[in-house]
Amino acid sequence: MKKKGKVARFKIQRRLGTELPGLGKPGALERRPYPPGENGNKRRKFSDYALRLEEKQKIRFHYGLREEQLRRFIRDSKRGASTNWVNKLIGLLERRLDNVVFRLGLAPSIRSARQLVSHKHVLVDGKVVNIASYVVKPGQKVSLKEKAYENQIVLRAKEAPRLEVPDFLRKEEENGKAVGIVQAIPGVEHVPFTFDAGLFTEYYAARKV
Repeated sequence: MKKKGKVARFKIQRRLGTELPGLGKPGALERRPYPPGENGNKRRKFSDYALRLEEKQKIRFHYGLREEQLRRFIRDSKRGASTNWVNKLIGLLERRLDNVVFRLGLAPSIRSARQLVSHKHVLVDGKVVNIASYVVKPGQKVSLKEKAYENQIVLRAKEAPRLEVPDFLRKEEENGKAVGIVQAIPGVEHVPFTFDAGLFTEYYAARKV
């Protein structure tokens, strides 16, 4: 089952032609930089719809969201936003607790970060929060329970960090243990892969969310 999951995550990235760090499987495009399937290495033609769909799928798969979850975040982003709701959306997705744990280098993927959260290993301002979709506020501190720093997931991430810590987070050490503080609201520029916000906006422009 574990192997099948790994293969599926490679195929997703190859199909979209983009490395999605949140999936935790680097190198998907190194040996086969084309979509899966026997005709995958042939030149593909994209319709406008397909291009827009790909941008949506990148966001959904990277952050590990079901379609309805993504639509809920979009509704929240559009509420009170007169213009750039996509920027607001990314600000929410990047501050999800599972993503913050991942971006701090405390987990090798967003999926494994979600595991740490659901198993009550993650603290926000010193209190356990086990809701992966919790949106961390500026100034709040994210850390792990003492024993969690010896968890294999955390140790593996420490040995091979997937990404550099983004500038909207500040990573510090307390008693030799890594903690992070959200110091700003992130935007589209913090998406850790090639992303066309215009195409993403167009995809949802004709759809009720």
